[in-house]
Formats: sequence, C-alpha cells, structure tokens
Amino acid sequence: MPVGFMILVFVSVLILLGVAHRVLDRLRLTDGGALAVIAAMLVGTFIPDIGITRNVAVNVGGAIIPVALAVYLFIRAGTAKERTRAVVAALAAGAAVYALSKVLPAGPEENQFMNYYYLYAIIGGGIAYLLGRSRRSAFIAGIMAIVLSDLAQAVVNWYTGSPGRTVFGGAGAFDATVIAGVFAVVLAEVIGETREKIQGGTAKKDMAFERGEFVQGKDNKQRNGGDGNEE
Repeated sequence: MPVGFMILVFVSVLILLGVAHRVLDRLRLTDGGALAVIAAMLVGTFIPDIGITRNVAVNVGGAIIPVALAVYLFIRAGTAKERTRAVVAALAAGAAVYALSKVLPAGPEENQFMNYYYLYAIIGGGIAYLLGRSRRSAFIAGIMAIVLSDLAQAVVNWYTGSPGRTVFGGAGAFDATVIAGVFAVVLAEVIGETREKIQGGTAKKDMAFERGEFVQGKDNKQRNGGDGNEE
C-alpha cells in the first residue's frame, strides 16, 4: 500500500477517535469535512488521469482534491498577512523541491537509498512551516509545494520541447503531496503548541482561546475598541 494511503488512513482513524479535533479546528475544518476530503482523495486516485495535453495529465485524488482543499483554506485564512505568508511559503517550498529534483540523480528506485519523493516532501513540508508559520499557511504551502514543482517541470518541458510527461498528483507525487502537507501541519502544531504555552503565560495572558486561536479577551477588546481577532 502506498505511503500516502497509509497516512490518510491513519489520519482518518485519529479523526474518528477525536484526537485530531483541535488541529482540524485550527485549519477551519470539521471532522466530517476532513473525512469527506480524505475519502475523495482515496477514491480519486483510482479515477483515470485526466489528460490536459499530450504530455500533461492530472490525477483527481492526488492533485485536484488537494488543490481544491488548499484554495478553500486559503480563502478561509484569517488575515491578508496569513494569505501572503501562505503564497510565499508555497512558492519557496515549490522552488526548493524543483531545485532538489534537478540535483538528485535520476534512476531506478532500486538503485536509490530511498524514494526521493519522500525527501522532496520532507524538505517541502519543512520550508512550508518555516515560512508559513500558522497551521493553515503551512498546510497550504506543503500541499502546493509538490504541485508547483510539477508545474515548473511541465513548463520547462513545454519550453524546451522535451517529450517528458507530467502527471500532477500521480504515483509518487500523491505520496509526496500527502506527506508534505501532513508534515508541515504537524511541525506547526508541535512547535506552535510549545510556543503558545510559553507565550500564553506572558504575552497572551490577557487573551482568550477561541476556535483554535488566541484572541483578545472581552475586557481587553473593550479597552482597545477592536474586534478581538488575531491571526
């Protein structure tokens, strides 16, 4: 079973057990919505790739559904600053993955010490967190890193007249997209949770915790005359 499948099944179990509720709340997703997306991704991988051109195709479960989710989360992002960070992180992570794919030697997987798609995912997910910072931005950038890398390759192939075929979300790209997105949000959750606990007792001591984020408390909000929303 592909690694991406196993990760999605594992995440589904966590959601059903209620363990992932806090993370999903911060991503602006409900348990039912997250399970529906996962089911769509798993089923979508069995749908034949949709040809766009002779050398470009897209997989429903590996590209269309994840990109649609990223767009949804981008629209639901709390502030323009968060959206900007998501875009910057996605572009930087995508560029890093593409550059890495040009440096690593090509060849049969049996001659490699590891599947390079996993390395792409880890690098892309790590950069997605470092630049995205918030759970949503990191998750969006992690997903888009692999897609943008494939897009860059497709453009290069077209410009140079290369016969190479690009399948968005196909085969290893599906695993890399899932790993990058999950890895980025796990980093954001673990590191972010630690930072919030530290800051929660000092800089955020007068703030309330609502919908998975720190916001100004009612008393503080009235003093400042603001709406209490914080990224």
